[in-house]
Amino acid sequence: MRPVCVITGASGGIGAATARLAAARGYDLALSYNGNKAAAEAVAADARKAGARAEIYRADVAKPGDIEALFTAVDRDFGRIDALVNNAGVVDMAARVTDFTHDRLRRMFDINVIGAMLAAKEAVLRMQAQGSGGSIVNISSVAARLGSANEFVDYAASKAAIDTFTKGLANEVATDGIRVNSLRPGLIETEIHAKGGEPDRAERLAVNVPMKRVGTADEVADAVLYLLSDQASYVTGAFLDVSGGR
Repeated sequence: MRPVCVITGASGGIGAATARLAAARGYDLALSYNGNKAAAEAVAADARKAGARAEIYRADVAKPGDIEALFTAVDRDFGRIDALVNNAGVVDMAARVTDFTHDRLRRMFDINVIGAMLAAKEAVLRMQAQGSGGSIVNISSVAARLGSANEFVDYAASKAAIDTFTKGLANEVATDGIRVNSLRPGLIETEIHAKGGEPDRAERLAVNVPMKRVGTADEVADAVLYLLSDQASYVTGAFLDVSGGR
C-alpha cells in the first residue's frame, strides 16, 4: 500500500515540484490549492502518470473550515495520512515595517502561521489514531533568521513562528513516532517573487548567495522528500536550509 501525503499549496512552485517527486517516490497524493484549479489538476495529472493516485481539493488555509473540510475529504478518499507537507504560504509587496497595515499582517499570519498550525493539528490527530507514526515537513524560509529588513519583515517573522512551532510540535509528538521538521529554502526561482512585485528578485539577489546562483523548486523538493523518508528516521525538530550557503 502506498503511503498518503497531503501537500498544501500544491498548484505551483515548491508544492508542485514536491508533489511530482513524491509521486515518483511512491506516495499517493492529496493536493490542496486555493485559486488555480487548472494548475493543480496539471500537477495531479503528472502524478498519475508516475503511478500515484492523486486528488485535488480547493482549500483556503486562512479559513479553519476549509482546513477541516480538506482533511475530512482526505479521510473519505484515502482513509489515512502518512505525511504532510505544510507548503501553502504568501508573501506581500515589499514594504518597510512603518508601512505595514493590520490587514496585511492578519493575512500573512492567518495563512503562513495559523493555517499551517491547524493543518498540522489535523494531520497529527489522524497519525496518532492510526498508531503508525508519520512525518510532517513545514516549509519555512531562511528569512526566519535573516529578517528580510526593508522588504518582508512580516514574512520573515511568520516563518520564524513556523520554526518555533516545528520544534515544539516535534517534541510533543516524538513518542508517537511522528517526526516534524522545517525546510528553509533560500532564493528559489518560483512565482512567489512575482507575487511580491519583483519577478526578477531572485536573480538580482543571487550575488549575495555564496554559490552565486538561485535554487530550483526541484532542489527543494529533493530535500523535502529526504525529510519525509525513512532515511531521516532519527531527524525531528530540525531545520534544513536549502539556500546555497546563504
